[in-house]
Amino acid sequence: MSLADRTPPSLEEFEGYRERFSNWGRWGPDDALGTLNHITPEVRRHALSLAQDGRTISLSLTISTDPRSSMVSGFEQEMRVGSMSSGDRISVNFHGWTTTHLDALCHIFTAPNGQLYNGHPASDVTLEGARSGSVEPYHNGIVTRGVLYDVPRHRGVDHITVETPVHGWELEDIAVSQGTEPRPGDAVIVRSGAQAFFASRPDFAMGMADEMPGVHASALEFLHTHDAALLSWDLLDAGGSHFGVGLPRPEASPVHIPIHEIAIPYMGMPLLDNADLDALAAACAEAGRWEFLLMVAPLRIRGGTGSPVNPIAVL
Repeated sequence: MSLADRTPPSLEEFEGYRERFSNWGRWGPDDALGTLNHITPEVRRHALSLAQDGRTISLSLTISTDPRSSMVSGFEQEMRVGSMSSGDRISVNFHGWTTTHLDALCHIFTAPNGQLYNGHPASDVTLEGARSGSVEPYHNGIVTRGVLYDVPRHRGVDHITVETPVHGWELEDIAVSQGTEPRPGDAVIVRSGAQAFFASRPDFAMGMADEMPGVHASALEFLHTHDAALLSWDLLDAGGSHFGVGLPRPEASPVHIPIHEIAIPYMGMPLLDNADLDALAAACAEAGRWEFLLMVAPLRIRGGTGSPVNPIAVL
């Protein structure tokens, strides 16, 4: 399989991605940034030049108790109201399908009790936090060129479906059609039409099932080939049934969340999950351009597995 022949990977080829797309050692044995190393000062300066109109757009969902996920959202808000002031205490279990968040490199292991990115043992992650691969090294922020790949617009539909995942060669086609040549250090932002999908199927529960709508593992080659720094998306991994292995899923096959299971521990690529991309898509269509300045500032959490974020695009 390759982008050139426009064929999805077999399960065997997917397993080979572990070595083929690995960045272990690429930036040294102590590297904690992974593909964010592609964001050089030159990349940032170019990204800043894309803020031409001064228009800012949030890419975050509102943090709420949205029940659409089969994974518990875990958001709690305790209000305190006095006679002259108010405050609140919040708790967010942000991983899953309901909160816009950044996955750090300790979030996914290579195998049960296996390794983290760059060969660190999974035992580095304890109940006290992560000794390696945490979100803390991102404390200076992620500032880079964002490129929107609006798949429904390209297809002429409202949203993708479970049966029609986003493939890597489709991202190539979109880049050509909108004149945005992929560059090292890009934040690849894939819109699948999540809000329209959930409106059409209000009872659909996201989770780690085999039949999930989203981005196919074939997109991993696109990300690796073009030295992308970050992937952001409104719908996440397409389920394992797209490998044609049938159901039930082979127990040893790591195809629950295929992109997560290669991008994070092998490529060292942070993932920005559950972005709200509808307003951005409308703004890009209005402006007639699909590249912009993207800024992401995760919380500085020592040992954290990620962070809720409010990414900002500046056109």
